[in-house]
Order: sequence, then C-alpha cells, then structure tokens
Amino acid sequence: MSSSQLINEYRQWLSFQRQEQLSREHQGIVQRLEDARASSKQVIQAYRSMAEKAANEGACYRTLFLRERDDNVALPCEGWLFIRRVLSEDNSTRVRATLIETFTLEDGILAPGDKPAQKVTLEIFDKLDINQGMRTSVRVDSMETPQDYHFITLLDAVRGDLRPYLK
Repeated sequence: MSSSQLINEYRQWLSFQRQEQLSREHQGIVQRLEDARASSKQVIQAYRSMAEKAANEGACYRTLFLRERDDNVALPCEGWLFIRRVLSEDNSTRVRATLIETFTLEDGILAPGDKPAQKVTLEIFDKLDINQGMRTSVRVDSMETPQDYHFITLLDAVRGDLRPYLK
C-alpha cells in the first residue's frame, strides 16, 4: 500500500471516529435535556442571551445538529452558530443565525472558511412525544433546510474569533 493511500485511509478513519464521538455526544445531550425537562421558554431565554453576547462580543457558539442523508439516515454534524436575532411572534419563536460548519461525514473536519457560512432560520418549539406518556421536549429545527434538525447549541463552548468567516 502506498503512503498516500495509507494517509487517505487514516483520514477516513479519523472522520468515522469523529462521527461516532459526535453521535454519542448529541445523544447524551438530548437525554440530559429530556431528563431535565427543559422547556422552550428556557431555550428561548438561552438563545436571547447568546444573541446579546454575539452583538456585543462577536460570540459564536458550538452547535451540534442532525442532517438527514438521501438514504434517510440522520448523522450529527458540528459547527459554530452566530446568533443574530431572536424573533417571537404569536406562538412561534425563530432564531436568525449564521452557521459555520466544522464537521460533516462527507467533508470531514473543516476549518472556518473551508466552506462558506450559511444563513439559517431556526424554529424553537415543544415537541409532544406520545410514546413517552404525552411528554414534551424542546426542539430546534432549521426552517430552510428540513434535512437539518435537532440543533443543540452549547452555552459553554464559545469563540469570539470567527467574525471574518461570517460573510
């Protein structure tokens, strides 16, 4: 086996390993949110706080989300989210943000700027789960790209150096 083949296989192995790590992390956070019975009001308040820090300090927050593939398999992706605005009207709350993707299985690990940042609109809502005894859980899904859903944005993973990549 040539050294370039070996390096390519190693990079592919690293991508699969990272994918598995993100899958476990996303599932664990979802479970902790459900166990804590986090409400949409709490999540909306967290996004408002993120929007304020983004405006004042240029803060971007690490986010994990699921992306459904053509074969109906959903795998976690990773990125940084710059929250521009939180809009609440009637019974709907939307978040306008910019997403910088940093990992997908297809692309592997991406550095900021490798892929253009994309503007996203997220909707925050309570999802009723009849399989869990009519229990509700909070969800954050993309409105423009329905294959991207179940966003989890982490308050404790913040960067302030990504503003040049937001355009």
